[in-house]
Amino acid sequence: MKILGIVTARGGSKGIPGKNIKPLLGKPLIAYTIEAATAAGVFDRIILTTDDDAIAAVARKYGCEVPFMRPKELAEDTTAHLPVIQHAVTFLKEKEGYWPHYVMILQPTSPLRQAFHIRGAAELIQTTGADSVLSVSEIPEHYSPYKAMVVDNGGFLTLFNGSSVKKRISRKQDLSKTYWSIGMIYLFKTGLIFDPQEPSFYGERVAPYIVDTKYVVDIDSPQDWEEAEKAMKKLHAS
Repeated sequence: MKILGIVTARGGSKGIPGKNIKPLLGKPLIAYTIEAATAAGVFDRIILTTDDDAIAAVARKYGCEVPFMRPKELAEDTTAHLPVIQHAVTFLKEKEGYWPHYVMILQPTSPLRQAFHIRGAAELIQTTGADSVLSVSEIPEHYSPYKAMVVDNGGFLTLFNGSSVKKRISRKQDLSKTYWSIGMIYLFKTGLIFDPQEPSFYGERVAPYIVDTKYVVDIDSPQDWEEAEKAMKKLHAS
């Protein structure tokens, strides 16, 4: 089974300039993702897609392939992930005759991702026969969508589904667990992103890889960076 790991890291970050190669506790941010991917031992290739020469140089230093530079039109602020991954997979097929069974997207903004998370996701897609695996974490009880309310057109509160507030679930034991996507791992059958009707990373059967909240951080702002440093120090101390 061939699994291609694709590290996505464009230049031009506005929230945190130079984010992908900025040192986090003494190591470039992108290094944590490359090292975890390498240690996982499930990939037959780990490549980088970037438009930035400095990011490419750092990635190579840590053992990641850089078989191409991403076109500028695929490195804009508004560029979605799907065409970026389609470009990477198409390049490898057309230029190198390489076609993986599965692709995993690895975003450097999740530096607390561990090798065992990656291995667990790879095992999950094999054992379940799922089209894809998505990393998720449990939503805290007080943020549960079953408790969420909106203000209706008359200015009064209703439950998010339109029901009366008096039907709001108050006991924690009665709440179903709910989850949110944390962006740590997207693993999917390669053909899904080239589906002629509805290309996507998901397919119909999406298996959840549930991640403990202590590993959950997504760096997008200076505040996120500070939280990542705190979380990483706490993990190392435990």
